[in-house]
Amino acid sequence: MGKGRIEAFSDGVIAIIITIMVLELKVPHGTTLDALLPLAPVFISYVLSFIYVGIYWNNHHHLFHAAREVSGRVLWANLHLLFWLSLIPFVTGWMGENHFATLPVCAYGVNLFMCAVAFHLLVSSLVKHRHGNEALAEAVGRDRKGWMSLGLYAVGVALSIVHAWAGFAMYVIVALVWLIPDRRIERKTM
Repeated sequence: MGKGRIEAFSDGVIAIIITIMVLELKVPHGTTLDALLPLAPVFISYVLSFIYVGIYWNNHHHLFHAAREVSGRVLWANLHLLFWLSLIPFVTGWMGENHFATLPVCAYGVNLFMCAVAFHLLVSSLVKHRHGNEALAEAVGRDRKGWMSLGLYAVGVALSIVHAWAGFAMYVIVALVWLIPDRRIERKTM
């Protein structure tokens, strides 16, 4: 089956996720820089989450640009990814509002881990649907970067239990790794 509807639906959901996140930012009650200071944790968590949603949108776009067809399995795998992405505004708000306390930072990491698992399942579903997706399968290969990210998220969750800022730092590192564009799909399919 065609892929146009899944791309349009996913783009819409991701746009709503970003909208929800920005609506959670509250206007400070004051006109000085001191009025902004209490909002710093909320803003920092928003920036990281915006980057993550952007990374997923970018990779989702590349993935479906390379795919030629989708199956019912791909549709469900995509919904699974969108479910975990839709929880990002909640864990972002919880983490920021509670100034990076242990449990919210841990929950944030678990959510990022599950987003990565869901994306991996989506990629696997597209690769297994061989009709026209051979170039995508070749481009993805072993997906070392994806597997490394899963490991780093797990380490981040464990570290956040010991020291929340150490876990948060690990999540930042994973985001930085993905900010460097992954050219595998572009090289093989364009």
